[in-house]
Amino acid sequence: MTISLPEFISRLSGDPVLRITVLLILGVIMVNGWTDAPNAIATVVATGGMKLGAAVRMAAVCNFAGLFFLSAVNAQVAFTVYHIADFGGNGKEALAALCAALTSIILWSAAAWCFGIPTSESHALIAGLTGAAVALRHGFAGIHGAEWGKVLCGLAVSVALGFAFGWLGGKLARRTEARFIGGKSTDGRYPAAGGKHGKSITKAQICGAAAMAFMHGAQDGQKFMGVFLLGVFLAQGSAVPGSFSVPFWMMLLCSAVMAAGTMIGGERIIRTVGNEMVRLERIQGAAADGAAAVCLLLCSLLGIPVSTTHVKTTAVMGVGRAGGKGAVNRDIVGEMFLAWVITFPCCGLIGYLTAGVFLSAIRNC
Repeated sequence: MTISLPEFISRLSGDPVLRITVLLILGVIMVNGWTDAPNAIATVVATGGMKLGAAVRMAAVCNFAGLFFLSAVNAQVAFTVYHIADFGGNGKEALAALCAALTSIILWSAAAWCFGIPTSESHALIAGLTGAAVALRHGFAGIHGAEWGKVLCGLAVSVALGFAFGWLGGKLARRTEARFIGGKSTDGRYPAAGGKHGKSITKAQICGAAAMAFMHGAQDGQKFMGVFLLGVFLAQGSAVPGSFSVPFWMMLLCSAVMAAGTMIGGERIIRTVGNEMVRLERIQGAAADGAAAVCLLLCSLLGIPVSTTHVKTTAVMGVGRAGGKGAVNRDIVGEMFLAWVITFPCCGLIGYLTAGVFLSAIRNC
């Protein structure tokens, strides 16, 4: 099942609840652009490989391409998020619970952005949906354990593979620098690429950032498409279909909103990931992007929903660790890990409490 653009516009014009739902969904995607999508281009911007504006435009195109390609090849990530919780047969109350979940994600992610901490909208989304569904169904009967199992598996995989691939990429980058650039600086680090090899390394880094943005669209874009369609179907007041296909216009809309969010607020996250957590040279940035993109590709093909934030930041840590024990800023890493750990319980609780307020208002009307 799907929905055409004329049909969507027709429903939107006649349904104020659907308009609110769509605004909240687009708000969540905008916040993702602030706090999550910048991870894809953090290293290429922070190391001077691309200007922010050009990097955002490239990321927008690659996000859309990744979403379109993976949706056609394997939309399992969208299905997992779509079926993470059962919102029941009452369309009005289910839509109120969904709106509560989206509100909780915006509140949590905006708070993390204020502190410049790259949090995971993927996990905030899943936790918020779960908390709202628990409030709606008065228990965990509507939570699908098998889908949650995929999420927890993805969490472990993203951290382990992201760091491992980043470490291997960092070692390869150091050997490449030693061979083609030669020598070390007085502080023991390899200097930035220059001369005839500088352009080649910059091109490699841009390609790595493009691949990372492509996979960000493939992973996070699918998650938001699943929620977008869930909201549209719930607004009809009918049973949610078991299968769906993502329309082209929805991919384009969400890619544009995500790019706008990156342009508005992405610079703060870029500084944290690209400069403050680890100081990377250009070739090391290319290694981090390539490692993260490979990890995301494997998880997407296997249908495992993972956090692009976790994959990218752990890949950056791995590259930094390959450069020596002191290369990674442990204080910044500690802040990020704390944010990751508390995302599930905090967003779940916010979703539960917000859903309680929304449902009470609906039932008393």
